[in-house]
Amino acid sequence: MITPSPTTKIAPYLCRGVLEQVVPETATKGAYVVVAFPDTSYRLHLVPTAGVSTPVGKKVIGVIRAKARRVDVVQSGGRYVEPVQGRPRRVQGHVVSAETSTNSITVNAGVPLVCALTDGRQSASQFEPGQFVSFDVLDGATLTPEQPA
Repeated sequence: MITPSPTTKIAPYLCRGVLEQVVPETATKGAYVVVAFPDTSYRLHLVPTAGVSTPVGKKVIGVIRAKARRVDVVQSGGRYVEPVQGRPRRVQGHVVSAETSTNSITVNAGVPLVCALTDGRQSASQFEPGQFVSFDVLDGATLTPEQPA
């Protein structure tokens, strides 16, 4: 956890967490990183898209990208990523933005995720900021670390 919790504003599609572990590739499983998020119990396993230069135990800022199966608009429930520890499998939260050029939506599920829509019957233009959505996530959610300025 980041102590004290951060208060500075960053772009709504960026996540801010602590790099807990870098797991190297094995014969049966690809490399991934474990990132913990402030004020949550989340320890998400994400595939890095670039070399992670952040030392273990330090703050990392980046974009989590995932591929969403069919996205449903729901009326009740809370914001969450399931499971709390492991690769993201189910997400529920509010739509922050919709990007028609990449057919993706950004969802605040306690942690912001940029989710590409994979159901051919759906497009980002069907979703509006503020809508509450729920969906399953395909394997392979990634973390793209923001490069320091």
